[in-house]
Amino acid sequence: YIDTEGTFRPERLRAVAERYKLDPDDVLANVACARAFNSDHQQQLLQQASAMMAENRFAIIVVDSATALYRTDYSGRNELAARQVHLGKFLRSLTNLAEEYGVAVVITNQVVANVDGSAQMYQADAKKPIGGHIMAHASTTRLSLRKGRGEQRIMKIYDSPCLPEGEAVFGIYEDGVGDVRD
Repeated sequence: YIDTEGTFRPERLRAVAERYKLDPDDVLANVACARAFNSDHQQQLLQQASAMMAENRFAIIVVDSATALYRTDYSGRNELAARQVHLGKFLRSLTNLAEEYGVAVVITNQVVANVDGSAQMYQADAKKPIGGHIMAHASTTRLSLRKGRGEQRIMKIYDSPCLPEGEAVFGIYEDGVGDVRD
């Protein structure tokens, strides 16, 4: 788990473990988490993850958020090309890890309001993902999340080569993700 925003919460994993009657300490012992402080450090953490995967079996790599540090390390249009090149190398490294070690990769991303006038005036959601085409081409299946009522969230399959477009409603609770509760 590469945490770029300081949002990893072990207590959440403990609650999920207890829900499924697993030992919370055993669950946490199976999670390697590192906090990235800039985009170069984020890339270095992938190299460290590769070394860890050569020694131990892992099933998933989570990067939360892939683009947050790029937004602060590279500012303005004059640094856009450099940002996209660095981001592209990071995403390629992630793809290589997935292929070499057979792990799933989940990355979260940020969105920004589309204020350049290209959004239609009556479009329901004028947000676009950060990272542009580089993020789009590096992802197999892209999902979009939005808040519903209360604890409800709506997940939409935004783009996928193997899944039809669709939506699902679920809830986020103290003990994890599940069906919507009344």
